[in-house]
Amino acid sequence: MDGYTRLVYARQNPIFGKLAYYLLKLVGAEIPRSVPVGEGCTLEHGGFGVVIHSRAVIGARVKIYPGVTVGRADIYLPMQQSAFEGVVIEDDAILAPGSRILGKQGVLHVGQGTVVGANAVLLESTGEWEIWAGVPARRVGARPRPGDFTGEGSQA
Repeated sequence: MDGYTRLVYARQNPIFGKLAYYLLKLVGAEIPRSVPVGEGCTLEHGGFGVVIHSRAVIGARVKIYPGVTVGRADIYLPMQQSAFEGVVIEDDAILAPGSRILGKQGVLHVGQGTVVGANAVLLESTGEWEIWAGVPARRVGARPRPGDFTGEGSQA
């Protein structure tokens, strides 16, 4: 586990949590202390430019690359008037560099094992083991599930 990832988990420490949070901010990653992060999650390449909304949940073994944003699509509204409830990134998801996951209403789910491509703007929930890309993001394929050794995902 690299130093940046250690800071992500240290945010929850009752004694050192605030210090870890501010150290993450110094290296360019905004991950509020209220965000639960599953075991084995990694900030790839230091996670520079990562911004995670306080109403997000990050699953286990999620890979988050630099420049990722997880938050609200309706930032023009005061939080009290927003229908946004949060974003759930499920286990084994990959958030590629520069991807944006933006919820507007209810809870947006990024399904287990889903890849959100580089610079994609995801505005809707996904299924499991899918590949999403583009602006706005669309399903462009599927990933092999663990144990599927054919190396071929089904195409959309």
